[in-house]
Order: sequence, then C-alpha cells, then structure tokens
Amino acid sequence: MLPGFLTEKLKEQYGDISDIIGGYTRKRRTTLRVNTLKSSPEEVAEALTAAGIHFEVSPFSPIAFLLTEATEKEIMALPLFAEGRIYLQSYSSMLPPLVLAPAEGDDILDMAAAPGGKTTQMAAMTGNRASITACERHPIRAEKLKHNLEVQGAGKVFVMVTDARQLDDFFSFGKILLDAPCSGSGTVFADDPNLEKTLTPALVGKCRNTQLALLKKAIRLLKKGGTLVYSTCSILKEENEEIVKAAIKGTGVEITPVELPGTEQLPLLPVTLPGTLCVRPTEEYEGFFVAKLTKM
Repeated sequence: MLPGFLTEKLKEQYGDISDIIGGYTRKRRTTLRVNTLKSSPEEVAEALTAAGIHFEVSPFSPIAFLLTEATEKEIMALPLFAEGRIYLQSYSSMLPPLVLAPAEGDDILDMAAAPGGKTTQMAAMTGNRASITACERHPIRAEKLKHNLEVQGAGKVFVMVTDARQLDDFFSFGKILLDAPCSGSGTVFADDPNLEKTLTPALVGKCRNTQLALLKKAIRLLKKGGTLVYSTCSILKEENEEIVKAAIKGTGVEITPVELPGTEQLPLLPVTLPGTLCVRPTEEYEGFFVAKLTKM
C-alpha cells in the first residue's frame, strides 16, 4: 500500500495517477547493459541465445537489453556476468550518461558514484580514454564501487572516498554527472510491506536538502561551457524541477533540452520545467528524472 502523503503529492502534481499506480504494482523486468570494454552486443546476444534466454534490444541504445523472463539471479550465474561482459542496470539509470555524452579526453566528475553502474557506463562509452573522478562517501559502498570498476575493466577511474559536497572549489570539470540521493519514489513497489516506514515526508525533506547542496556544489565545480546532468529516481517535482530551478537561479547556468534518439518511445510524465525529462514507472522502466544543464 502506498503511503498516503505520496498518493496526495502525486495526485496534486499529475492529476490522474492510474498509470503510475499501475507501474508501482508490476514487477520490473530484468535489464542489462553490454560492457563494450569487454564484449559487443552481438557476442552478448549470441551467449544469451545459447543459454536459452530471450531478450529485446532497447529503443534508445543498441547495448541495452530487456530480458523477457530471466531473473537477475539467473543472469548472475552466467559466465558473461562473472567476466564483466555485462552489467545489470535498469533501463532508466542508463539514460543520464547517454544524455551527458562523455567523450574521449573529457575530464568527468561522478558525484555519487556507487555502486558504479553509470561510472562504468561512462568508462565504456569513452573506451577508457576519459579521466573520471568518482566520489562515494560511504567506505563500504566505495569498496563495492572499486570492485565493479575492476570487474568491468574501467581502468581510468579515480575513486575518492569523500562526500562530494566537501570537494574543494579549486577542482573543475568539463562534465559532471550528479545522480543525486533521493526518496526513490520512482522505484517503489506497491506491495512492499515496509513502504510506509521507509518512504516518509521526513525522507523527502532530507533528500531535498542534500540534492540542493550537491547541485549547487556541482555548479561551482563545472567549467564555463561545461555540461552537467542532474538525475534522480524520483518522480516528485520537489526533488526534481524545484531543485534545478532553485540551484541555477542567478548562476548563469541554463537548461539544455534533453535530446536523445528513442526518447519518443519512452513512457514520459509531464514536467513543469521545459527541456527536462521524467520517465514514468512501468514494467520496463523505473521512474526517473533527467535534466541537462550548461554553464554559459
């Protein structure tokens, strides 16, 4: 059962929330990303087919696969997984790196990197030829990040076990990814018996404070002309559009409309900030918000 406050917020923001509720009640299907540092879509497709696993290729990326029936546990038992040739990652969480579009030679900051899905995705997108700094403030999560980087062959990533809010403003980066800590309102499962205890107004308020502080720091660290992508796995505007508007006010940072091939096929929710993107939770997608910012 959904927490009452969440239902009210969603109704206030979206009106008819029947499709959102439908997404909350369906078990999400398994998705994975091909690690192009170690394999190719063709090789992974052949290996999955040989293992009797049926799949579909995503509309927005040829290296993103949706599995028809297989579970994460079944995938983790395959040599493909142990060898780091694939990475279990939700479709929605693959979007922020694609929007950031890292390239060879870029100097990139990943501000909240663990467990490393987006970090390793960016390393693969650049063929390990970009300089990536990955921050994670929790030591145990940082170790998990380092492990995933090693398995995935992401060799040009420098891990800092620190809160990105504490980074010295002396640093500067041409591209920054901030997948901010959030309430997770886009990823909930309605039948979770602990949902009313874990997803609370207090959690949303705490996340808002963290998100705003992180985004303001990101703006200070971003080079002029640089690109910043802000994302959350929340569908609440107070963690998304409102944070972006508050952070960029008076900074010279502007919203660059998200343009990504295949986005017209995504299940999108209306946004209050033109140019941003919010994915509706479905059987295939987590609820997710993405904004692309440029420092003029």
